[in-house]
Amino acid sequence: MADDCPDRFVNPGTRAALGTVLAVAAAAAFGISSVLQYRANQGVPQQRVGQPSLLVRLWQRRTWRWSVLLAAAAFGLQVAALDFVPLILVQPLLVTSLLWYVLLIAVPRRPDRTIVLEASLCLIGLCSFLLLAAPSANRSRGLDSLGSAAWLAGGLAVVIGSCLLLAVRLGRRWRPLPLATAAGVCYGVTAGLISSLAHAFPEGLPAVFGHWQTYGVIVLGPIGVQLSQNAYQAGPLGAPALATFTVTDPIVAIAVGLLWLDERIRTAPWFLLGEAAALAVLIVGVFLLARRAPHADPGGSPSRNGHEP
Repeated sequence: MADDCPDRFVNPGTRAALGTVLAVAAAAAFGISSVLQYRANQGVPQQRVGQPSLLVRLWQRRTWRWSVLLAAAAFGLQVAALDFVPLILVQPLLVTSLLWYVLLIAVPRRPDRTIVLEASLCLIGLCSFLLLAAPSANRSRGLDSLGSAAWLAGGLAVVIGSCLLLAVRLGRRWRPLPLATAAGVCYGVTAGLISSLAHAFPEGLPAVFGHWQTYGVIVLGPIGVQLSQNAYQAGPLGAPALATFTVTDPIVAIAVGLLWLDERIRTAPWFLLGEAAALAVLIVGVFLLARRAPHADPGGSPSRNGHEP
C-alpha cells in the first residue's frame, strides 16, 4: 500500500509539474557548479587523464569544494525529478545548465544580444522536442536483468576506451571533446540506472542496495566526474567541454530510456522528423552558445599556477 501513496494523492499533471521544476532546479545547480569547477581547474597544474591526484589537488581549492556541494544538491534534485517524470523528460531539461553557465560566467556584464539569441535557440529546440515527443514513463524494471548489465558494461568499456584513446592522439585544442563525450555517456547511463531504481526508493535503502544498478551508479558517477574534470583541464576553454557532455548526456539517456526502460515517445513519421529537427536545433544552439561563453568571461582564466585565496 505504501508504494501507491505518491500516485494516489498526486495527480499526473501535478507530478509532471513537480518533476519539471525539480529538473530545472537541478540544471541551475549543475550550471553554477560547472562555472566553479572550470575556474578551479584553471588554477591547478595540469594532470594526466585518469589520475586521481587531480581530484586531490582540486579538493584543496575552496571554489571546487563549493562546486561539489552544489553538484550533490543538483544530483539529489535530479533523483527526485526522476521519481516524478520519465528519464526522457528530465535529461533534456538538464541542457538548460549551459544557459546558467553562460549567464553566470558573464557576470557582472550583461549578456549581449547574440548570447540571448543563441540561448533562445536552445530553448526553442528543447521545448519543441519535448512537445513533439510527449515522453511517458513505464515503471517496468527494464534494466534489472544481469544480461542488461553485461551489455551496458561492454558498451561502456568500448565507448570510454575509444574516447580515451582518441584523447591521447589529439592535440590540446580538440582533446576536451572526446573526454567530455565519455563523461556525457557516463552521466546519461547513470541517470538511466537511477531511473530504473525508482520503483525501489519507497522500499528503503536495503531494497535500493539489493539491485546491481546502485553499484553501477557508485562506479560510473566518480568516473564521469574524473573525466569531466580532465575535459575542463585539457583545453583552454571550458564551455566546449560543457557543451559536449551537456548534449551527449540527454542523447544517451533518451537511448537508454527507449531501449532499456521501455519509455515511450511519439513515433509517427512526422513526429520523428520533427523530434530529430528539434534536437538538431538544440545541439546547434548549445554549441553556438558554448563558443560564445569564453568571450563572456570578463576576468579571463587564472593561470595554471595561480593561487586561490
